[in-house]
Amino acid sequence: MFRGVTNLTVDSKGRLAMPARYREALLGRAEGRLVVTTDSPVCLLIYAAPDWEPIEAKLMGLSSFDARIRDLQRLLVGYASEVELDGTGRILIPAPLRKFAGIDKDVALVGQGRRFELWDVAKWDAQIGRAVELAGNGMPPELEGFSL
Repeated sequence: MFRGVTNLTVDSKGRLAMPARYREALLGRAEGRLVVTTDSPVCLLIYAAPDWEPIEAKLMGLSSFDARIRDLQRLLVGYASEVELDGTGRILIPAPLRKFAGIDKDVALVGQGRRFELWDVAKWDAQIGRAVELAGNGMPPELEGFSL
């Protein structure tokens, strides 16, 4: 399980050093093979390849006759890129994905269970601000009675 927020830097070549605390799990689970794809609202998702493959299969098994499904397939599968941890624990975030998410240098890597979200740090800060506002405006009905 991946959890927590880590502020990192993408280097000038588009490489991101995965935090050491995740490397062993990624090597064991996926032999260092990861998939990076888009997400809405303008961040990237990073999965261990074995965790991404059933999602991709399910998406591609849906009917492409529905334009909304076809658009989602184009967005998620079309942008999906397989990357590998190098010997120093870095991955290369492909340029089209960096452009999509507006990622230049400073990023937030956010553990979300079996995947990570990768945000431009300014967009992450804005997202967290919206989340705090939501908490002040009441929670969705699905969370009624939920307690930490």
